[in-house]
Amino acid sequence: QVQLVESGGGLVQAGGSLRLSCAASGSISWINDMGWYRQAPGKQRELVASINNGGMTNYADSVKGRFTISRDNAKNTVYLQMNSLKPEDTAVYSCYAHWKLFRDRESWGQGTQVTVSS
Repeated sequence: QVQLVESGGGLVQAGGSLRLSCAASGSISWINDMGWYRQAPGKQRELVASINNGGMTNYADSVKGRFTISRDNAKNTVYLQMNSLKPEDTAVYSCYAHWKLFRDRESWGQGTQVTVSS
């Protein structure tokens, strides 16, 4: 099993920055990729960013150039640095890990609220 613990959400003014952290534990050697989704009330869930075992990253067009996903393998942690935040970035951000033990599996963090004021 893979467990994820998120931190770093909060309140910030437009133009400000936040850094989200997602620490993985358990069967971490089986993780293929990790990343972040977000969902605002009444809107569909959106993949914000992801990073795979080879370090390849992927970003939603809405955040590209402002957000950076990175990993620290020694700490088994993935980060999402969010700069130049906009009110439309307000959402619940959830960390995920894709991993495989005999079959494809997913783990999710508890979600953390990010609120950007205008």
